[in-house]
Amino acid sequence: MKLSVSNKEIWQITYPIIFGNLAQTIIVLVNTIFLGHVGKVELGAAMMAGLYYLVFTTVAQGFAVGVQILVARRLGENNLKSIGRIFEHGFYFILLLGLIIFGVLVFSTQSFFGLIIHSDAIRASAIEFMNFRQWGIIFVSINFLFRSLYIGLSNTKIITYTTLMMAMVNIFFDYSFIFGHFGLPKMGVAGAGLSSVMAEFTATVVFFIYTFKVLPYKDYNLFKFSKFDGSMLRSVLKISLPTMFQRLISFGTWFLFFAMIEHLGEQEMAISGIVRSVYMLCTISVFAYSATANTVTSRLIGAGLQDEVPKTMLRVLKMSWLTLLPILLIFIVFPQQIASVYTDDAALAAQSVPALYTVYIASVIMAAAMVIFEFVSGTGRTFIALVLETVVLCFYVGYIYLATEMLHFPIRWVWCSEWVYAVLILLLSCGFMKFYPWKPTNLATTDSNLDK
Repeated sequence: MKLSVSNKEIWQITYPIIFGNLAQTIIVLVNTIFLGHVGKVELGAAMMAGLYYLVFTTVAQGFAVGVQILVARRLGENNLKSIGRIFEHGFYFILLLGLIIFGVLVFSTQSFFGLIIHSDAIRASAIEFMNFRQWGIIFVSINFLFRSLYIGLSNTKIITYTTLMMAMVNIFFDYSFIFGHFGLPKMGVAGAGLSSVMAEFTATVVFFIYTFKVLPYKDYNLFKFSKFDGSMLRSVLKISLPTMFQRLISFGTWFLFFAMIEHLGEQEMAISGIVRSVYMLCTISVFAYSATANTVTSRLIGAGLQDEVPKTMLRVLKMSWLTLLPILLIFIVFPQQIASVYTDDAALAAQSVPALYTVYIASVIMAAAMVIFEFVSGTGRTFIALVLETVVLCFYVGYIYLATEMLHFPIRWVWCSEWVYAVLILLLSCGFMKFYPWKPTNLATTDSNLDK
């Protein structure tokens, strides 16, 4: 195996991750487009409920990132047989985690929305959406674990296949259940929740089929399901727990951001629903390259090539910008048309344009910030990554509170919170890269020193 990472290899790892990131974005995008043509209330409700659901899925995603780091490290060490044991212990934990999260969603959603959402109409629709959406959490958790395995192995084509299947299933059933086509019941916002679950279940089935039919899983000792080893799970959790908390507080804060916007009014919520969806489209490649940065950092360190990490990160960063800029150019030239895809209300589309320009700028900064930040996690210093993000989020929440609750800024200036986040996370991550002694002194990296 060639251990140095070329631009071609970076792209080969990244482009399927782009499709993988597109999976959840497509679900949000399609729900937003269809429900935007149903009404403002449904659009705002699906956004709030979707973000609430996303907060819980990121806990599973954070655990999966820890598995990804260890898989990539073992690949770099050419220690393939241990990959299966890492994955199977991850599988045990992710199933338990999914069941726990499902219980929390079932028993806490209604009361939590009662506290957070002021609008009775939005709250009722959000609960209706979640009554179906919550059933997908176990499938999402398993999908994140499989994605971490394949990204860690730098074998990411399957992510493209699962994304295409999710997209087709989600679009068909969204159209069918929301509007009541093809003899299916007209369910409105609840139909969006049900179609999303069906799409996620489809992805899980495709992952299992591909793994057994295509991946040489015996080379990695996958699905041996040997005796449970508590020390192995502790090794995974030692890396994963800080990342789980990091994702939880990060996306939990983003949910808080939209909860504060909901206090401004239904119009601001509808605008933010459009802006959020477009912003997610802009940053698909951004977060794909950041996942690649995480993987190649861990792989290079595992191979004893840590001196190559800084220049590899710069290559990843440049490629991230080159991929993002053509997309932004189209969005900048046609902002009104982009916004009009989500709504029949011309005034709502026009009022969304200033905030769209705000997130276009944010996505350029974020492209640099997330690549360097994921380098921090890729070194195995996930606790430090947690600390860095916690510090940044304190300033982020402070700005949001000031903008929404005290000064009542126009919505475009409220979205400048993304500038605050991106600039601060970039500065702190660059400081870590330059000043912190992140290079391991023992090149035969073991689980015990990954997060020192």
